[in-house]
Amino acid sequence: MEYCQVNSNTLNKYLTMFCDKILINNLIIFCLDHNITIIDFPSFSQKYMKLSTGTKSKFIIKEVAIKKRISVGDFQISEEERAVINEVLDSGRISEWKKVKEFENLFAEYIGTKYCVTVNSGTSALIVGLSALINDSRFTKVRKGSKVITTPLTYAATINAIVLTGLEPVFVDIDPYTFSLLPQKIEEHLEKANDPENYSIILPVHLMGYPCDMDEINRIALKYDLIVLEDSAQAHGSYYKGQRTGSLSLLSIFSFYIAHNIQAGEMGAVLTDDEKLISLMRKLKANGRVCDCPVCTRPNGYCPYFPRDEDDDFDPRFVHDTIGYNFKIMEFEAALGVSQLKKADFIFEERQNNVRFLNEHLIKYSDDLQLPAFSKDVSYLAYPIVVKEDSRFSKKYLREQLENNGIENRPLFGCIPTQQPAYDYLKGEYEGKIPDAEYIGKNAFYIGCHQYLNQDDLEYIVDIFDKIFSQSTQTQHLL
Repeated sequence: MEYCQVNSNTLNKYLTMFCDKILINNLIIFCLDHNITIIDFPSFSQKYMKLSTGTKSKFIIKEVAIKKRISVGDFQISEEERAVINEVLDSGRISEWKKVKEFENLFAEYIGTKYCVTVNSGTSALIVGLSALINDSRFTKVRKGSKVITTPLTYAATINAIVLTGLEPVFVDIDPYTFSLLPQKIEEHLEKANDPENYSIILPVHLMGYPCDMDEINRIALKYDLIVLEDSAQAHGSYYKGQRTGSLSLLSIFSFYIAHNIQAGEMGAVLTDDEKLISLMRKLKANGRVCDCPVCTRPNGYCPYFPRDEDDDFDPRFVHDTIGYNFKIMEFEAALGVSQLKKADFIFEERQNNVRFLNEHLIKYSDDLQLPAFSKDVSYLAYPIVVKEDSRFSKKYLREQLENNGIENRPLFGCIPTQQPAYDYLKGEYEGKIPDAEYIGKNAFYIGCHQYLNQDDLEYIVDIFDKIFSQSTQTQHLL
């Protein structure tokens, strides 16, 4: 087993600094700061607290195995990114300004749309996009209480945004291999619906980077007069038939959370080719403010919103004609986003290479595990694994063993209407009716495949899986 290197001098210096007052929680902080994991921490802490100060550091260095910590997501700031953050600080403007506009223009061009508006998260992007459709008089079917067909297997934010904007989520089943909304299930549902006039939107989610079948979804939407809004929060850089996800519908949203393919800490974006919608969304993200000009021209000349006259003291920057939110972002996030976009193709290629390597070395366990389908068109958020029904191990056991060996992992969100407590009121309606979503929600989890993993990390992951599966003959590890 390989262990990460910890500088003994650093550890000794840290322990000496605290002397007799050092507590276990200080040690935990040290481990977190240095991205390390201590084997059998409860047992270690009991022994540790009984030692004298002078022997504690020797005990840690000699007796405690400090292992690799492989995270689901990571962000390692480069000199370039430090420079752009300092540039923002030196500008004296940390709220929305030049970097935000620069990122919006670059990202719209990258995805292949005319317009982009940034907000403070992917959840906010969904809320703004849905609110814009509700407030735009052209889309008469999109109204409070109308129904949105979407996936039951997604991060809760997707469904939260639907509910918070006064719309009603309606769930149909998924493809168990790509986790994508199935067009045939959408059409079957609409054909049987008693109130097709109450349906307004189809909201596909490109989960884990896998693009949905957008040709079929758009065909169904056209047939039933529905709007399509893509949730591309996890699919920066994925392609569908030569076009990037996020450019295949009237509206799309993205998230730039730290674990996502393009990272900005937090931040979201809504993209569209529709000029009226982008103007409305810029208002909605800024408390309904009328003015969305990059630079105010009023002090020195003509204002397109309020013609100037001697008696007029209105300032369009403080006039609001829509009820909106405060979803504005900071220059720091946009600056990081600009920096990340410059290396986007490298990021996506590295993630694909990591998925390919893990697939090649874990395929021997395919009797127990469903590994992610590989495609050059997918920009992978993570490495999803489905534990098969007849597997030698439970998902719980595998996850625990991976965590115990320093490999962070997370469940694949769960089936929203039947496995998430916030939506218990829907359980009776959907339980047993979306079997593939329920199965994946119960049996899937994911580990990291991000661009910061090196060859040693990948080989370590494979070694740990080998170790776990070599124990399969021991009955205590069986289901």
